[in-house]
Amino acid sequence: MNVILFDKTCVQSCQLTKQNHVIINDTAVINHIKSVLKAGIGDVLKVGQIGGYLGVAQIAQMTADELVLSHVRLDTPPPPKLNLTLILALPRPKVLRRLVMDMTAMGVNRIILINSYRTDKSYWGSPLLNKIDEYIIEGLQQGIDTVPPEIVMAKRFKPFVQDELPAIIGDTKALVAHPYAETSFGMAVQTGLPSVLIVGAEGGFIPYEIELLQSVGVQAVSLGSRILRTESAVNALLGRWLD
Repeated sequence: MNVILFDKTCVQSCQLTKQNHVIINDTAVINHIKSVLKAGIGDVLKVGQIGGYLGVAQIAQMTADELVLSHVRLDTPPPPKLNLTLILALPRPKVLRRLVMDMTAMGVNRIILINSYRTDKSYWGSPLLNKIDEYIIEGLQQGIDTVPPEIVMAKRFKPFVQDELPAIIGDTKALVAHPYAETSFGMAVQTGLPSVLIVGAEGGFIPYEIELLQSVGVQAVSLGSRILRTESAVNALLGRWLD
């Protein structure tokens, strides 16, 4: 947790008062400040208003269940988002948490979760899907950001690819990671990074899905001869945007 986040609608159980104080009742945040940051009364913390600016604030009071921050100053804009829509075949729920956190921390602008042949139907009913907002907050705290990515869920693969994906791509470049593609990712981005990146779940997309994606202008690219886990592939690909 590299920044303490709050907003006026009490995200994370806090509020910005008229006296420019922030009252936080999130015990996890308070415990982190005490045990990890080793901060106490009078210390200054990095803070940010979700959807707004970053800044600093001073710890005025702190108990086991309430933190009061004073002298709140928000004067630094958040880091710019990547010009990237990342489309991800819904992975195992436990993997999803790490992926959403990483994609958020790296600044992905929009995340679209889609169905695929190798996506287990039970994943869509997992209670962990209801915690995506929590994962996003964790990613923002890690990346010192305040602007959440847009999250979209598309449970029907073919209608999404045929009816929605062409408009998302527009006149830009779109790539799909596929271990059996002839073109490498490095070669494909020599003329510029794509604005749409598609990654399958464990095992990748089946040939029919790759062909359907290619029919709407998506180019299949390979990360080499090794088969990577979904989270490894996503992080390896996103590394090119951080150069």
